[in-house]
Amino acid sequence: MSDVFNTLPGIEASVSSVSKSLRDMWANVAASGKTALPPDEVKATQLNLVLHLGLPAKPDDAIAQFAVALKFAQRYPCRVVVLCPLPEDSKVSEIHAKVYGECFFGKSKGDTRCVEAVMLSYPVSARPYLENQVSVCLSTDLPLYYWVHRFSDAGKLSAYQYLLRRSKRVIFDTAIVPLDAISYSWPRPEAVRDLAYARLLHVRQVVGQFLSGTPPSVLAKGLRSITLTHAPEFRAEAFSLSRWLVERMADCNANAGDASPQLRITPSPGADSLSVSFAYDDDRRFAWRGNFSTHQGSFEANFGGDSVHLPSTVSLLAPEMALSEAMFF
Repeated sequence: MSDVFNTLPGIEASVSSVSKSLRDMWANVAASGKTALPPDEVKATQLNLVLHLGLPAKPDDAIAQFAVALKFAQRYPCRVVVLCPLPEDSKVSEIHAKVYGECFFGKSKGDTRCVEAVMLSYPVSARPYLENQVSVCLSTDLPLYYWVHRFSDAGKLSAYQYLLRRSKRVIFDTAIVPLDAISYSWPRPEAVRDLAYARLLHVRQVVGQFLSGTPPSVLAKGLRSITLTHAPEFRAEAFSLSRWLVERMADCNANAGDASPQLRITPSPGADSLSVSFAYDDDRRFAWRGNFSTHQGSFEANFGGDSVHLPSTVSLLAPEMALSEAMFF
């Protein structure tokens, strides 16, 4: 079994009897004098989440992502299935399983939610049987979401058509995926979501709200270039924000009739985590900058009237909130 699988919490269980093992797990908890088996409404499950940990994932990384899934489950009760592949040279030939349960207390004594998780460790040779095992572990008749974390090759994911085609969303993070993931021909591209884009929700709201105060024709007319500057660690966020800006300005440009602006994305080790500037063919200007560590940002703009200088707050969504943003929007 892999180090990742061994590091994750849970009680080893028979793969063929996961449901029974989950029931036994709660029964054993009650027998030990702790909280008894939660009533059905406390365990009410809204969806299935499959977290697929790629081979490059290390034990500490796996624990961190599983913690994100648990925090997400506090808000959206779900059945979590964690897939832990073994290296191709592994001598293991069977699929191994663990089950795990945890309850969370809300704002009141009666506000309690519980989550159940199943961990599956599998060798490459057992991959053809994995779909059947995953289907057994899922809660039936509920939507399925597929979160792929730190995979090494997008092409290898083509072996998981059951998950790629059935899932309502296929989620990954462009900050840590191989380059071929961007251009890969996903079976259902409309279902693919990027966590880097989701993390930027607050940035898109702040920038969008500011720009919405200016008529689209004024924003687009004579716009020569859009420049994004980013700290090295926020490259994925810069590219995600650039796609959003280009799409929004294209909508404005449909009425202005001008050529598309040139896009520039450049790294910078400066104090700003991310910044945006518009260059026009006249004296108009727009600039926004933000620091994700201090949560401080600012606007400087002049669209033909008085110059505006405004401070702003800025932050990235917490990982569990970014996950929910990517899944539902």
